[in-house]
Amino acid sequence: MAGLHFELVSPARLLFSGSVASVTIPGSEGEMGIYPGHAPLLATLKPGVVTVFKDGGGSDRIFVRGGMVEVNPQGLTLLAEVAIPMAELDAAALARQIKNAEEDLADAKPGEAQRKATDTLNQLKALQSAL
Repeated sequence: MAGLHFELVSPARLLFSGSVASVTIPGSEGEMGIYPGHAPLLATLKPGVVTVFKDGGGSDRIFVRGGMVEVNPQGLTLLAEVAIPMAELDAAALARQIKNAEEDLADAKPGEAQRKATDTLNQLKALQSAL
């Protein structure tokens, strides 16, 4: 069976482009497995881990936060607001970032600053739980 063409793109860089066996994505309506020949689909993402199952075995795990996924006859494209390969994460540095974000939230004035601080803290905690 032919593989599935998959591209994962974030604003910072192209994280993956190539043929894969399948991809598991954290859709906003639940986790989805995408395989070659999948029906066309357009969905939003929730924070979580994308698992890329490579042709011939092995897998990569990538944390994503926000974005869209599209499946069409050409393959699967995932456009993520934030995408970080799990192999690049440092638990101690992440814990320090969470502590700083908690302090920023405590100091934030009500309104937009408080909303942004809350979003940042929630993103970091989702990333930590994915470890």
